[in-house]
Amino acid sequence: MILTPTFVILLAIVFILVWLFMNTVDHRKWLSFLVSLALAPIVYFYVFYPLLNIFSSYHHKKHFNAEAWKDSPALRYEMGQDILNDSIFIGKTKTEIKQLLGKSEWQGWNNELKINSPDKWNYNLGVKPGAFNNMQECIELQFAENIVKTVRLYQLERTFE
Repeated sequence: MILTPTFVILLAIVFILVWLFMNTVDHRKWLSFLVSLALAPIVYFYVFYPLLNIFSSYHHKKHFNAEAWKDSPALRYEMGQDILNDSIFIGKTKTEIKQLLGKSEWQGWNNELKINSPDKWNYNLGVKPGAFNNMQECIELQFAENIVKTVRLYQLERTFE
């Protein structure tokens, strides 16, 4: 286990809350302190930490890896921010993109022509974990003259029928 300042602060907060609760049960300070000292890690790891993971939207971030992209489609959202920040696809051709990402999952819509545009490739990145998250992460690559010009991350609402 790595002791980080955030971990120490959160554990101290849990200890104080458990100690305050124990003071309502028994007014002997030394007993409340000992019981709180024993219960604080248990409450932290079995109550506080699971609730924190359920209700927070933290997720791991990874660098882009073509093999991981193809092997784990549901975890592509971990690479989304790296793709956008580093602009690793800007300037690549359609054949290079097809080798790295595979065939596009769907094409974007062209409002002028009212048809799907072969120059807008979209890929599903998966759904970030969280209790109340129903948004699907997606990425759109827009081509001009067979070269990627823009990369855009967006979200689609998942609907269940």
